[in-house]
Amino acid sequence: MDPRQRRQPPFGGRAYELTDETPVYVISVAAQLSGLHPQTLRQYDRLGLVSPDRTAGRGRRYSARDIELLRTVQQLSQTEGINLAGIKRIIELENQVAALQARVAELAGAVEGAAVAMQQREAQVHASYRRDLVPYQDVQQAGALVVWRPKRTSE
Repeated sequence: MDPRQRRQPPFGGRAYELTDETPVYVISVAAQLSGLHPQTLRQYDRLGLVSPDRTAGRGRRYSARDIELLRTVQQLSQTEGINLAGIKRIIELENQVAALQARVAELAGAVEGAAVAMQQREAQVHASYRRDLVPYQDVQQAGALVVWRPKRTSE
């Protein structure tokens, strides 16, 4: 479930936790915090640059992360001179990179867990060896020369 879709628990539930993803700002407050006009925020929403959560009455609610993204869009547009289509592509690519980094971290954790399990299993196998057996040493490795002479049987 997307953390932005979490809602307040019913009465008797835990208190609602505020995070950077919690939609709390109405459009007028978000416009003031980002330094943009409310109509600009509506346009960005229509273009899919910044998509705030919606209330039951379809009102927009912006999170702290949305406000930061609005500021980034403004900076890229005004300072860097990037058009809105380019900004949308940059945002998509940054989201893709973040998702891939999370997946790499997840896979690295899985590999680490598998390596630990393998080492534990290897230790179990070594612990199960019989101690009454003498290890075989290859003659070439030991550097010794052994001459075998069969017993002569009298005929």
